[in-house]
Amino acid sequence: MKTKTLQSQQTETFESRLKRRQFLQSLAAMNVAGWMAGQPQLLSANEDVDHPAPTADACILLWMAGGMAAPETFDPKGYAPYEVGMPVGNMLSTFPATDTSVDGLKISAGLPEIAQVMDRATLIRSAVQPDLGSILHSRHQYHWHTGYVPPQTVACPHLGAWMAKVLGPQNPVMPAFVNIGQRLEGVGEKEELKAFTTGGFFGSEFGPMNLPYPEQAAQAVQPPSGMSSQRFANRNRLYKQLVDQNPNRENMSDYQRESLLRSMENAYRLLSSKDRQAFDINDEPQESREVYDTGRFGRGCLLARRMVEAGARFVEVTTEYVPFLHWDTHKSGHETVARLHSEIDRPIAKLIRDLEDRKLLDRTLVIIASEFSRDALIEGKPGSNANDQATFKVDTLSEPKHYGLHRHFTGGTSVVMFGGGMKQGFVYGKTADERPLLAIENPVSVIDLHATIMTAMGISPKTAFVTEGRPFYVTQDGQGQPVRELFA
Repeated sequence: MKTKTLQSQQTETFESRLKRRQFLQSLAAMNVAGWMAGQPQLLSANEDVDHPAPTADACILLWMAGGMAAPETFDPKGYAPYEVGMPVGNMLSTFPATDTSVDGLKISAGLPEIAQVMDRATLIRSAVQPDLGSILHSRHQYHWHTGYVPPQTVACPHLGAWMAKVLGPQNPVMPAFVNIGQRLEGVGEKEELKAFTTGGFFGSEFGPMNLPYPEQAAQAVQPPSGMSSQRFANRNRLYKQLVDQNPNRENMSDYQRESLLRSMENAYRLLSSKDRQAFDINDEPQESREVYDTGRFGRGCLLARRMVEAGARFVEVTTEYVPFLHWDTHKSGHETVARLHSEIDRPIAKLIRDLEDRKLLDRTLVIIASEFSRDALIEGKPGSNANDQATFKVDTLSEPKHYGLHRHFTGGTSVVMFGGGMKQGFVYGKTADERPLLAIENPVSVIDLHATIMTAMGISPKTAFVTEGRPFYVTQDGQGQPVRELFA
């Protein structure tokens, strides 16, 4: 067994913290710049772009935050059960494969309900991520959610903010962009999470409505207890006046200030509307709630369905990113993933069936994705210079906590897409069956995956808005190409 000295552990921890601190400082500077007077002037869409006919009206992103291992979920490889003395190199998958509703397609055991709805899915097994130097969750999550590698000179909008800006809500009362399940306070790397969970230079009105606890969502759209409607209206009026007359307004551009005022007006309109009832998951029949109720993520899937039914445009539901928790399986990987299987399986399958029963699946694009995959031996991909951040660096298994995929792997990742004009029961791309598990057929980059999502939503990948005197594109430099083979 290989061991590390206390000094080497401390050095590695210091280096990791230093990189995070440098990343945070650059993001903070970027976000401050986004509010400075003259940063985003009047924004104008490029008019020479032909937008495709949409195949979806709404999008739900089911975000497996922390690095969902494809060999443990949607791309199972050779299964090796736990055994003391087993070489780590023999660990490809720690779960056996199981049949699905698609002939010849197998996914990991532990996802029996999802297995039965795979005949409604397109499964991409060849998504790849770039080597960003440091395989940090914050950097890769920022890249995945915005399409840009941080830091940037402007505050990059989240994918949901792009949809909110270009398409708007389907229901003018409902927020166009809803973010469910991620706390932005009281968790590790909270500033990094805030950096991409925003409307960016589009302004506050296109940012997300954050609902970290789905069961408390109804409270978020109600006036304070005991407050009369007249007092509530007066408070809203005075709050807008306070923003408008803020002595520090010179630190905020006119556009951003007006966007903030409009976002407040939108919130007031929602709190005064009967549509806010969509936020109350307790209105759901008990038998339905019980299927979804595997935890916060499961309840989030139920809330997402209700949001789309009520007219939200983009909803993200996350298992929540907290360092070293959930899909961030740096230790006890097998045990942790077994728990996560039980938390995501029923709710995701129920969401797909519910949307289908309500005749919404055809026009709702549901995506299961993560920032990267995982491997037992390789950090990044072959040839990467990234630091190995695995907690356990052993040659052979001696304890159950060693059993699992602990390293960040960017060479081959799975993405699942349901509805929204995608093919059904379709598999695209392939990864090698033996290590390294690289994408060996039809690799799909982040930029092309985004182009595919935006094309389904009726937004050209070349769509751009002018900020700081230059165009800023929905896919990096407008170069994203949709993967046409995925569309029905």
